[in-house]
Amino acid sequence: MTPSAAAIRKRTVRVAALGLGVGALGAVYLWHTNPHEPGHVLLPCPLKWATGVLCPLCGGTRMAYDLMHGDVVAAFHDNIVLLTLGVPVAVCVLASWLGAGLRGRYFRPRLSARGNALVLGIAAVWMIARNLVG
Repeated sequence: MTPSAAAIRKRTVRVAALGLGVGALGAVYLWHTNPHEPGHVLLPCPLKWATGVLCPLCGGTRMAYDLMHGDVVAAFHDNIVLLTLGVPVAVCVLASWLGAGLRGRYFRPRLSARGNALVLGIAAVWMIARNLVG
């Protein structure tokens, strides 16, 4: 049984409100917690913790902190690929999901095989490059 447009809208608003609330709590905590300084309670990257290798997302927490404090240059230094590619894509996908949900439609993002290869290729090249450069 397919849910009605009203049910889809209601669910979208509930999920968006929950996500906004959790995100706001995380942002308030991060605002007062400088990830550039040691000794704070922040989740470490599992790959870096286990192997010492930087993953493609490493620096994302520092980048978010720097962006919240208006330091775009430092955010670029934390993770330029995530900032220039990941953030705009995430905003676009979230806006598309919210727009479709508020119109009472499902949003099913699909990535073709070529798209998957592109994303994985960018991630692999970025991971290798940032670990070789240091």
